[in-house]
Amino acid sequence: MRNRFDTQLVELNNELIAMGALCENTIASAVKSLLTGDAKLAASAIRIDQEIDRKEREIESMCLKLLLQQQPVASDLRLISAVLKMITDIERIGDQASDIAEIVTYLSGACSHNEHIEQMAQATIKMVTDSLDAFVRRDLTLAWSVIEYDDVVDDLFAQCKQDLIADIAKNPEEGERVLDILMIAKYLERIGDHATNIAEWVEFSITGAHKSAHD
Repeated sequence: MRNRFDTQLVELNNELIAMGALCENTIASAVKSLLTGDAKLAASAIRIDQEIDRKEREIESMCLKLLLQQQPVASDLRLISAVLKMITDIERIGDQASDIAEIVTYLSGACSHNEHIEQMAQATIKMVTDSLDAFVRRDLTLAWSVIEYDDVVDDLFAQCKQDLIADIAKNPEEGERVLDILMIAKYLERIGDHATNIAEWVEFSITGAHKSAHD
């Protein structure tokens, strides 16, 4: 019975890794479309998000079956609970990457001229990749570094807002476009928050402690 359970846990781990890879692909496509204005990449990001939604439902079903059909010990229970939480954050990252891609499809031109939004985009990709790598490698130090790095993204968001306020002051006729870019920056900031959540659940799955419980 335990051997079968261990096999199912390995399958669950592999499915989460696959979902994480889809998440990395969709955010990479969305960000590249943002920086280049490539509508095909934007459409690709939206398609991948639909795959992420399917994967979330499959993994959720696997977790519930493991909880109902098996009798997990405390460490297994922590892992399954953490996975259930993480897939929600991964799915939301996919949604926000898709939202960015949708804005890009009607935004005229790329956003590469905005230094801080480009830095922010690269910083959020790093956070997502590192949070998922922390889970794969069971790396507590890497998970903590993701949690700390969220401050970098928050600072870049504040700088990006100042850039955009200055843009509107100089070119009031560009107001609608600037608001679209501000919305993109907000989505990037939220992606950073979700990556932080994933890292916190990685910490919980390893230690049994969740950061929010001792903030």
